[in-house]
Amino acid sequence: MSGRSHPRLRIPVFGALVALALTSCGGGAARSGPGGVEPSGTGETLSELFDVTGLYTRIGRLAAGPPLPFVGQVAYLAGRGDSTIGLLAMSLDNRTLSFSRVGRDFQARYRVEMLLQREGSLPIRFARDEVVNVANYQETQRSDESVIFQQAFLLEPGSYLVTVTVRDPGSGSFSQARGELTVPALGAGTTTTPILVYQSTVRRNLWDEPKLLLNPRGMVAHGDDSLAIYVEGYQMPATTRVPLLATDEAGQEVYRGEVAFEGGRPVEGQMVHLPAQAPSLGRLTLTLGAPGRAKETLALVSFSRSWALTNYDNLLDLLRFFGEDARLSALRKAPPAERPALWRRFWVESDPNPNTPENEALDIYFTRLAIANQRFRNEAGSSGGWRTDRGEVFITLGEPDRIIESSPGAQVPYEEWLYASYQASLVFEGQLGFSRLRLTPASRAEFARMRVTARQRQGR
Repeated sequence: MSGRSHPRLRIPVFGALVALALTSCGGGAARSGPGGVEPSGTGETLSELFDVTGLYTRIGRLAAGPPLPFVGQVAYLAGRGDSTIGLLAMSLDNRTLSFSRVGRDFQARYRVEMLLQREGSLPIRFARDEVVNVANYQETQRSDESVIFQQAFLLEPGSYLVTVTVRDPGSGSFSQARGELTVPALGAGTTTTPILVYQSTVRRNLWDEPKLLLNPRGMVAHGDDSLAIYVEGYQMPATTRVPLLATDEAGQEVYRGEVAFEGGRPVEGQMVHLPAQAPSLGRLTLTLGAPGRAKETLALVSFSRSWALTNYDNLLDLLRFFGEDARLSALRKAPPAERPALWRRFWVESDPNPNTPENEALDIYFTRLAIANQRFRNEAGSSGGWRTDRGEVFITLGEPDRIIESSPGAQVPYEEWLYASYQASLVFEGQLGFSRLRLTPASRAEFARMRVTARQRQGR
């Protein structure tokens, strides 16, 4: 196992770069067609937020859902001879793996399997086992991009089908994604598509292994990170300048620049950084080259690397039970140009543990919101289960220690939720024939007291 840390992201990276697996007539990894991601309302925002698989599939990633969700991305670079290097990178979360204590640390194992199929050729199978070691239990619960797996292959240009499976030996669970890919031929005078990376080292010749740490999700945090783009050119004519354009969801230009090649070299690698303030929220299309010969890559600009939220108004609506009303109100009233800075300030000031890359309070909030939206959907109508009284209490306080329910057919249906740590209980009552339960006036007042205590416990 190899490991590498990325200081800006503060994530451990396991199995990031390995020697090429030579597969003389091999396959590659997957790519899907692009699509839109901008939600038009809060309901769609919830769907996008918790259907990460669907969202990433629509922007061209290789993605699988629970129980072992992952997001994959493929980069193509020129190899020796007429071959092409396919570099597969996959992003996983610590919290989806089965950790056990080993000495003072915690350890989890996972296995990546790949099947590459090309018409008229024998299928190619690949498997690799990896080990993840972390120092404490909190690390095992990380929900951000905490593990990146990479594998390079030497391929023949052409069309392929790919199946990628990730397995957890500890639990016996697995997730799988399938897709199609087109491996390009990268000859003299050509460039790669824009490749989204965290780190890069320029190659000097086609025999060198590519030393790139890809950004598999292609995500950047709005107003916080710059988007790093790597481009390789091959035997470029002298002083060649290739235009690079970034456009937002509406097709508006947000960046225009050039990738300059000196020419006369087997391989030339160049890095471009889009300033943090340049990308607008939502899907970002990166176009390299002149019209008719351009190559495109899609990125996603969100509020956080942990959640796929790309609309300020919908975000603020979803945060209605979070508290911090004054700061959220300032965000809602602020001009668009001021929102990124205000959001980062809100993030820092609401984070109970600034020593981690996550905002634990927001992660807990959105996890509970997803559960509440599903659990209480039958009584919510079109507003969503999270907007009910029980949804609000669950999002704020979490699971009750005990629930006492009225008997079926009771004239006044009710539930009583008991919270031992608050030494209190809350009563929800309804009306005969109606499924919606509401806090009684006395319980609403008690809940207001408990809500203050809950936020204090979270360090807010």
